[in-house]
This record gives sequence, structure tokens and C-alpha cells, in this order.
Amino acid sequence: MDALPEELQYLPAFLTSLAVGLLIGLERERSPAAKAGLRTFALVALFGTLAAMLSDKTTSPWISPVGLLIVGAMMVAAYARRDSEESSDPGTTTVAAVIVCYALGTIIWHGYTTLAVMLAIITTMLLYFKTELRIFTQNLTRRDFISTLQFAVLTFIILPILPNQAYGPYDALNPYQIWLMVVLISGVSLAGYVALQLTGQRHSASLLGLFGGLVSSTATTLVYARHGKKDPALAPLAVVVILLANLVVLVRLSLLGAAVSPKLLPQLLAVLGTGLACGMAGTYYWWRKLQRQTDTPLPEITNPTEIRTALGFGLLYAVVLFCAAWLSDIAGSKGLYVVALVSGLTDVDAITLSSLRLFELGKLQAGQATTAIGLAVISNIAFKLGVVLFVAGRQIGSRCAGGMLGVAGGISVALVVV
Repeated sequence: MDALPEELQYLPAFLTSLAVGLLIGLERERSPAAKAGLRTFALVALFGTLAAMLSDKTTSPWISPVGLLIVGAMMVAAYARRDSEESSDPGTTTVAAVIVCYALGTIIWHGYTTLAVMLAIITTMLLYFKTELRIFTQNLTRRDFISTLQFAVLTFIILPILPNQAYGPYDALNPYQIWLMVVLISGVSLAGYVALQLTGQRHSASLLGLFGGLVSSTATTLVYARHGKKDPALAPLAVVVILLANLVVLVRLSLLGAAVSPKLLPQLLAVLGTGLACGMAGTYYWWRKLQRQTDTPLPEITNPTEIRTALGFGLLYAVVLFCAAWLSDIAGSKGLYVVALVSGLTDVDAITLSSLRLFELGKLQAGQATTAIGLAVISNIAFKLGVVLFVAGRQIGSRCAGGMLGVAGGISVALVVV
């Protein structure tokens, strides 16, 4: 088969540009105020690729920037000529979209086709979900915005300046790796925290349990144990939220395992998945009995990205990591399991991450790491069940016991079998 003529070899680039322009233009066609639609965006994308081609073939780098200026000027002029009473929309979004469309056509010529298509899809989504994004920003409080900024400080200011080098006995303390775990936990907690705040009056027991478990299952357990004790009408809701929050912990730990130590994930999932399945049986029973609540309290949970909170977790993680390495060296697996049982009483994330980290360093076997995590979860479940019994009393505690002991029992059986 003869090769295509040289000029036709460039056809796929132009067809991709056409598709990108049509995709973005299809969304803009829906807006009555937009001065550019399906055809305009398609032509702009083709113009971007054509300008890049001419710039390349004629070795004149100024052609593409001039083309961008022409497109921008045309769009600004189109909006400047309209009557002021036509629409209150200044059209800046459409102008920006046209410029992006031109730029996407340009990078397609330079071989970044996949990137251009991905950016085109993201651009179309941003344009389409205008209402949802506006509601999202309106629901964000000053506290939520500060949380996001604090997470940015943890991730992009503190983390890069820390040395990525092992220190101390057993080479167990790596400042960069320790803070990376802080960022990981803070990111997961922040996602749940913001989601919990944004749900507002639309929250339900399922959402409260889900997001509360992502932020802090211990805090959620304590808050709803108090609600159930204070108002007997909220007791069924409190039981379901507490049980769901503690089930989410297992999902959360599985996600941490996938991020930190994928090699250990199959064995970890076998243990945590068994506990999840057993716990869901007890939770489902009470969830089915839950009547619709007219007054659903929103838990007051501390911002998980505060510098003090992050430093506290980082210090706890470092201590648990060192103790786990030290005791496993002098006392074998028994020393590690003691650390897991003790640290798991208050925080299961630290021992989980430290066990995963030691496994990755080759200082723990897969079975030891999985057992340590399982024992920490059992210890944590026992502690929180004690909190419920102490704060809310026997009535609510007995309702929570089935689901929570189901988790502990399932993990115990899985540890023996696996």
C-alpha cells in the first residue's frame, strides 16, 4: 500500500483539533449569551493548528502568538459591539474558552494530542457545571477556605524543604516520608471535612457516617454518642452514624495501603474486607430500622489540616514508627503487636502507616504488618465501644456493639485464617 501524500499525513492533527473545537463549542452553543458556538470553536481550533503548522514550516515563531492576539481581539470586539441590555453576562468565560481552544489546537500540532483532548474535556466540564460550581463556592465558608490554604502549606511549602534521608537508629526516621504521611492523612481528612460541611441541610445518616469516618471516626463516635444520650429521639440516628463511621475506617485504611504499599494490599484487603463484611451485617439491621429524622445534627469536628493537628500526628507517627522498629528488633513480632494494641487505642492511622512503611523497607514481613494493622483496628474498635458505653449508656452501647464487635470478630478470624 502506497504511503499517504505528505500533506495528508497532517490530517489526523486537524481532525483532532476539529473534534476538540466541536466538543467545547457544543457546550457553548447552549448559552444564549455566548457570542461563539459550535462553528466558531471548531474554526478557532483549526486555526490554532494551522497557525502552528505555518509557524513550524516557515520557521516564523511569531505566527502562532499573532494568531492568538487576532482571535482574542475578535472575541473582545464581538462582545463590545453588543447592546448593553442584551445580557448581564460580560462574556469573559466564552472569551477565555476561545483562547484555550486556540491554544489546544496549537499544542495538537506539536504532538501533545492526548494532553489536548484531556484538557478539552476538563474545559467542557468547567463550562457545563457552572451552576454546580457556583453553589459549591457559595457554600464554602471562611473556615473551609482556611483549611484548604493550610493543606497547601503542608503540601507545597513544608514538604519540599524536608530532607529525604533516613536518620536515627534503624534508619526509621525520614523527615520527608514522615511528613508525606501527614499530607496523605490530612488530604483524606480534608476531603471528608469539606464534604461534611458542604452537605449542609441535605446530610443524611449515610453521608454523616461516610464523611465523619473520613475525617475522624473517634470524634464522630464521641459526638453522636453525646447526641444519642441527650436526645433519645436521635438514638437510632446516632447508632447508624457511629457504625458507618467505623466501617469507613476500614475503607480508609485500604486506600492508605493502596497508596503506600500496593504489594501488601491483597493480604490487607482479605483481613479488612472480612471485618467490613461482618460489620455491615449489624449496621444494615439498624439502618433499616432508622426512621427519617426531622432534625439531623451536624458534628463539630476539628479542622484536620491545622498546623498544630498536623504536627501532632507527625510526632505520633514518628514515635510509633521508631517504637515499632525498635520493639520488633528486640522482641520480634510480639513487641510490634504491643505497639499496635497501645497506639491503636487512640489512632489507627499512625500504626498502619508505620507498619506499611516498615514493610516497604523490608523490616517487616507481610504477615507481621497485616497482623499489626488488624490488632490496631481491634484495639481501636474496643476503645470506641467503651467510649459509647461510657458516654451514651448501655442502651445505645448495646445497639452499637453488634456492628462494632462484628468488625473486630471478622478481623480476628481473618488474621487466624490468613
